[in-house]
Amino acid sequence: MAVKLRLRRLGRKKRPFYRIVAADSRSPRDGRFIEEIGYYNPLTEPTTIEVKQERALYWLSQGAIPSSTVKSLFRKKGINLRHDLMKRGVPEDQAEEEFQKWEALQEERRKRLEAQKIAEKAAKAKPEKERVKKAEKTAEKAEKVAPVAAEVVADSIETTESAEVIETTETAEKTEAADAVETAESTETAEVTESAETTEATESTETEEASDAKNETEQSEA
Repeated sequence: MAVKLRLRRLGRKKRPFYRIVAADSRSPRDGRFIEEIGYYNPLTEPTTIEVKQERALYWLSQGAIPSSTVKSLFRKKGINLRHDLMKRGVPEDQAEEEFQKWEALQEERRKRLEAQKIAEKAAKAKPEKERVKKAEKTAEKAEKVAPVAAEVVADSIETTESAEVIETTETAEKTEAADAVETAESTETAEVTESAETTEATESTETEEASDAKNETEQSEA
């Protein structure tokens, strides 16, 4: 029976959690397994990897084939190194010394990566601080400019109101003058009309008197 070391998925949707198991290579991924030798949680920071080292080495020595993901996890835990030293027949004390050196290198690498992450965060935070500082300066300038702007607006409003008053006054004066002119023209027209009517009446009277005198003369001659 070919044994394979692989992951068995557990957890909810979008919240995966994996068991590292030794299973028959013919079994489905999440089907029956022979033994559980560890677990892997990718959701933690950093990721959590726990492996029963002795059992993992046992199955590797029995010819079990790890999947690519499990092989990567074993590499991070130093199990591949231990298995390689065992295959090469390195004495146990020397193998332990090699393993401790490897752990020291891994620790240095981890610290270097953490320092790099901190530096990246600081680099990202610096522009943010500068942006906040710039916003504060802009707000201070706005506060200083606000009273001046308000005064300018007030002067503008006052000027506008004065202009409106002047314009209203001028309009009223123009209207009064126009009314006066119109009244004068109406009066003059009325006087002219009345004079014409008087003249016409006088001429009519004179015509009547002349006609009457003519009639009287004719009667006297007769």
